[in-house]
Amino acid sequence: MDNTRVFRMPFASVYPHYVTKVEKKGRTKEELHTVIHWLTGYDEKALKKVIADKTDFETFFAKAPRLHPNVGLITGMICGYRIEEIEDPIMRQVRYLDKLVDELAKGRAMEKILRK
Repeated sequence: MDNTRVFRMPFASVYPHYVTKVEKKGRTKEELHTVIHWLTGYDEKALKKVIADKTDFETFFAKAPRLHPNVGLITGMICGYRIEEIEDPIMRQVRYLDKLVDELAKGRAMEKILRK
C-alpha cells in the first residue's frame, strides 16, 4: 500500500467518486455529508472549503475538528485490508471513510453506519 501517494491525493479528487457511488445506489449527497461530518467533525462550510482548497487526505484528517469517539467500532475488510489491523493512523482513517461510504452505498441504515 503506497501511503505517500494516498496521503498527498486531494480529498477533492476522490469526493466526486464518493458522491457517484452513493447516488448510483439511491442514497444522497446529503447522507454522504452526514457520514463525513460524523467521522471528522467538519461542518458543511468547512467541508466545502476542504474540497475547494484541494486539501490532501493527510491534512484533511490531521485538521479534522475531531474524529468521532466511536471510530473504533468501524471494523471489517475494505480494499482487501482488515481496518483494525492497519497500523498507519492516516491510512486507517482513510479506510474508515471508505468503509462508511461503502456501507451507505450498500443501503445500510444510517443509525448503524453512525454506530448508534
